[in-house]
Amino acid sequence: MGDTLAKVNMANDVRILPVADTEFKTYGRVLTGYNFDNLIKYMEERTQIPAEGNVYVPSVATMEIDPVTTQVKGALYGGMDIQIGYCNGRNTAYNGFEYHKGSEINVAVTDFMLVLGHTWDMKVDNNDSYSYHVDKAQVFYVPQGCAIEIYQTTLHLSPCRVNDEGFKDIVILPRGTNTPFPEKEQTSDPESKILLMRNKWIVAHPDNIGLMADGAYPGVIGENKELKYY
Repeated sequence: MGDTLAKVNMANDVRILPVADTEFKTYGRVLTGYNFDNLIKYMEERTQIPAEGNVYVPSVATMEIDPVTTQVKGALYGGMDIQIGYCNGRNTAYNGFEYHKGSEINVAVTDFMLVLGHTWDMKVDNNDSYSYHVDKAQVFYVPQGCAIEIYQTTLHLSPCRVNDEGFKDIVILPRGTNTPFPEKEQTSDPESKILLMRNKWIVAHPDNIGLMADGAYPGVIGENKELKYY
């Protein structure tokens, strides 16, 4: 871990901390007591990193029949139904931030970085417009094999790679998260402006062409920032 963490810190003008650091505690926690080995093996043998961009699969039935699913569902989610999927890719930017109502579990199949923020740092103006400044975010390094819980008050999005090969990340969420709405409920609640998919509230930088095309709210302000690894 040390060499990679030192390398990405030298390559960037923002501080990158390990998830073991005490500053991570307001964003989430490192998990122990769960055996994700079978899921990691599945990811290593059965999933690919795309040549460009990211691929996200919310739910994989083969992963969800692993015995650890029962433990995660019962202990981490209090018996609520969950989905297990993955995100693989080559992302280096942090130009969008999402949150869910319910924790997200990430298991690092490879090393990667996560850019995290707090929902309480989002601003809502008199016109009910949401904004979040990238300077409020912090970057954390997640080593291979590490499992973390990201709290529902934590802004996040795709991992960022730390090498040319890209990253692989197991993603566990409440069932149905990040899937399309059959029909979106209309409401005057200003938070509904940033609700894009089921259990997915998101703001994007206006320069993030992909998210803007998907209908994300243009609420990220500041530099359209990229993380380097060399």
